[in-house]
Amino acid sequence: MLKSTRFPIGLLLLATLFSWAGMVAAISFLEAPLRFTAPHITVPLGVGIGRVVFHALNKVEIALAAVAGICLLLRPLPGVTRWGLGLLGLILALQTGWLLPALDVRATALLAGHTPPPNHLHLLYIGTDVAKLLALLVTGWTAGAARRSDDLGI
Repeated sequence: MLKSTRFPIGLLLLATLFSWAGMVAAISFLEAPLRFTAPHITVPLGVGIGRVVFHALNKVEIALAAVAGICLLLRPLPGVTRWGLGLLGLILALQTGWLLPALDVRATALLAGHTPPPNHLHLLYIGTDVAKLLALLVTGWTAGAARRSDDLGI
């Protein structure tokens, strides 16, 4: 079979990882902090918008992680790339299963007019997003390097 007739799984993986990285960078590190600098945005309004945006991003991230997982099933990947995908899955599971729901409880309380007690959940979420962005970039780079050296068999 000619390489030109095969579906480029490695290219799909690269597009998935770097699109995901762009979304995380744009939303977590650009939109989220800038949202509160807009005129007439109150804290409750900003928190409400943030809930909608981060829940939507999380759903897209789950879909992108599924695409990356399918790529892993369809083509052999270098060990570093597989470990990177595993780390991404772990971070996403932590955010989806624990951090987002915990932050949602705080947001709900704030929107109901209560002041939730201080905690470090936002800092932890930011830390996991930094780790996720770095993992996406490194995993994408290793997948791209493998693709260039034809280690992916495409």
